[in-house]
This record gives sequence, C-alpha cells and structure tokens, in this order.
Amino acid sequence: MDRAQKHELVAKLNEQWKSSGVLVVAHYKGMTVAQMTDFRKRVKEAGGVVKVTKNRLAKLALQGTDVESVADLLKGQTCVAYSADPISAAKVSVRYAKENDKLVILGGAMGKTRLDGAGVQALADLPSLDELRGKLLGLLQAPAAKIARIVKEPGGMLARVLAAKGSAEEAKAA
Repeated sequence: MDRAQKHELVAKLNEQWKSSGVLVVAHYKGMTVAQMTDFRKRVKEAGGVVKVTKNRLAKLALQGTDVESVADLLKGQTCVAYSADPISAAKVSVRYAKENDKLVILGGAMGKTRLDGAGVQALADLPSLDELRGKLLGLLQAPAAKIARIVKEPGGMLARVLAAKGSAEEAKAA
C-alpha cells in the first residue's frame, strides 16, 4: 500500500468512526481465516463492520473522533468492530467471543464514553434498538386497547340486559 492509499484509508476510517454508535476493539490472535470470515459475516448481518488494519493507521484514523480514547488498546493483532446502532457490534462481538476463545474483547467506546471489557459485555446485554421499539409500541398500544374495551363495554352490557329482558318476556308469553 503506497502513501496515497494509506492516506485515503485513514480518511475513510475517520469518517466511518465519527458516525459510529459503538466501536469494539478485540484481539484475534490465533483465529483462522474461516473464523474471521464468519465473525465478519455475523457483524455485517447485524449492520456493522469489522476492520483489520495496521495499528498505526487505525490510531491516525481515530484522531478527531469521539472514540479516540480507545487508541491505547491498539496493540498486537487487533480488529475493530463498529456499527451505527449503539448495541449491535458489541452484542455480536461478545456472542462470538463466547463461542471462540481466541477472540478477546479488550474494550471499546460508545460516543465519548470509553468502555472496558466488562462495559462492552454490559452494553451487549442491553436489548437492541428494534427490541426497545417493539416494547415501546406495545406499551403505547395497551392503553388504547383498554380504552376501546371500556368504551365498548356499556353498549355490550345494554345489549345483554335487553336480550335477557326479551328472553324473560318470551318465557312469560309461552
């Protein structure tokens, strides 16, 4: 890679990391190509990206971003998983690290907040944005359903009373 390509890569990573919701740094020493490909595929399916680049270039790309605080984690064979969703990259990374002991989560950042390994784990345990939206929608729909049931109930009670009255009159007539 020549100097111009390196400059372009650093600029591209800088822009991507500025807009990322979460960034997870992990060691991947000892992982096979197939395992790394599987990890990349899982993160991509969750809406994120896994990047392996020289630590020096990654540190340059981190400059001027909110996640710059993780630069000191970039030592040895490291990869960076990031996503716009503040939870998905952490969730997939932690799940994969449980399955494959060669992927070791070092830490990460969410906005300007630096996270250690336990912080990334805690972030991964949170429900995803879609799950939260579903719960919120359920909470919003529940009162409307109760109101509809309450409004409908007096009419139903009146209909039952009239039906009972009609049945009683039919029984007297017969």
